Amino acid sequence: MADRSQYEELARQISAIGAVKRELARHLPVECPSGSAAVLALLGRYGEMRMSRLAELLAVNMSVTSRHVALVADRGWIERAPDPDDRRSRILRLTPEGQGMLDELSRRTTDLFAHSLRDWSDDDVGRLNVLLARLRDSLGDCRSASRPA
Repeated sequence: MADRSQYEELARQISAIGAVKRELARHLPVECPSGSAAVLALLGRYGEMRMSRLAELLAVNMSVTSRHVALVADRGWIERAPDPDDRRSRILRLTPEGQGMLDELSRRTTDLFAHSLRDWSDDDVGRLNVLLARLRDSLGDCRSASRPA
């Protein structure tokens, strides 16, 4: 087990990830703010879903999710179809235009990392990917896991 000071430093480093996320957001197309990008990314990753599932994945309430969904729907990037199992619900899915925007977001993010980390070795980038995935897996679902006192 690591020394407590290492966990404290890890907490500081994770907090500083906010600056990385803000830098990524600055490279998004002006018409696609970070909330919209998150909606597109989740639909791209998990496929069509109900708005309640999207809210869960975004870890925000339904009113925030509804605002994000309205914006991307108004831009034609997603469609909202009636759920055949529950007509009160809507199924959200990417449109071809939404997939195009998602591809553009991916290209911009990849280009930013490739430029910013150009002096990193392939092994270093690979190790970071593995360790970040391991951290995410170790923390599990932070929204439903019980927190230590």
